[in-house]
Amino acid sequence: MRQTVLYAGLLLALLVAPWVGYPVFLMKALCFALFASAFNLLIGFTGLLSFGHAMFFGFAAYVTGHAAKVWGLTPELAIVCGTLSATLIGVLTGWLAVRRQGIYFAMVTLALAQMIYFLCVQAPFTYAEDGIQSIPRGQLLGMIGLGDDMVMYYFVLAIFVGAFALIYRIVHSPFGQVLKSIRENETRALSLGYQVDRYKLMAFVLSATLAGLAGSTKTLALGLATLTDVGWQMSGEVVLMTLLGGMGTILGPSVGAIIIVAMQNYLADLGSWVTTIMGATFVICVLVFRRGIVGEIAHRFERKA
Repeated sequence: MRQTVLYAGLLLALLVAPWVGYPVFLMKALCFALFASAFNLLIGFTGLLSFGHAMFFGFAAYVTGHAAKVWGLTPELAIVCGTLSATLIGVLTGWLAVRRQGIYFAMVTLALAQMIYFLCVQAPFTYAEDGIQSIPRGQLLGMIGLGDDMVMYYFVLAIFVGAFALIYRIVHSPFGQVLKSIRENETRALSLGYQVDRYKLMAFVLSATLAGLAGSTKTLALGLATLTDVGWQMSGEVVLMTLLGGMGTILGPSVGAIIIVAMQNYLADLGSWVTTIMGATFVICVLVFRRGIVGEIAHRFERKA
C-alpha cells in the first residue's frame, strides 16, 4: 500500500512538473533516469558491471536522429529504429561479454564500446564531431505535433512510465528472482540447474534495449545526437547516477540521474568545476550513504519497521 501511494504521488508530481518547471530540462532528466534504470537492471539486479553502456544509448540516438531527419520517419518509427539498433548491438556484444566475469566483463564492454565510438566517428551518417543537429520532432502517429515542449514532455513521460513499469515487472517476476540469485551467488544458481549465461545475456539485451530507448527519446526531445552520447564519459556518468541514487533499488537510479542532470544544468556557469563538484558529491555519498540515497533511506525505514 505504501509503495502504491508513493508511486501514485510521484506520477502526479511528474504530471504537474512542466507547469512549474522547465519542460526541456525535465525531459532530459527523464531520459537519463530511464538510462540509469536500464543500467541498474544489469548491475543492480544481475551483478554485471558494464563500462560501455553508452554504446547503446549513443548509437540509438544517432540512428533515431538519422531516421527522423534524413529518412523522414514519424517519431514513433524513428524511436523503434533506434531502439532495435541498440537491441542488435546488445545481442552481438552481450554474446561476447557474458562469457567473462568481474573486471574482465567490464573491460570487454569498455573495449566494445570504444569500437562503436570509433564507428560513430568514421560513419558518414553521424557527421563526426558535428553530430546530427536540428532533428525534427515530427508528428506522433502523423496527427499529434510534438513541436510544443509541453506535448513533447508528456510523450517522453509516457515512454518513461511505460519503461519504468516494465523494469518493475521484470525485477519482480520469476525471471528477476533468478537474476538476483545470480547476483548473490552465481555458482549456486548454476548448481540449481539454471543456464546462467543465457539469463545474463537476456538481462544484458534487455538493459541495452531500454538504454537505446532512452537515447532515442533524448534525441527527439533535445533535437541532437553527438559523440558525447556514445563516449566513455557517458558510461561513467550512468555508473555515477546509479551508485549515487542506490544500486539495486527501483527508484534510486532515477533519483541519482535527476541530481546529476540538475547539477550539470544549474551549475553550468562554473565550467569545469562542475565535474569536481560531481566527484565530491559522489565521495560524500559513498562515505555517508553507502547504499546510495534511496537505498539508505529504504534501509532505515526497514530497520524502524
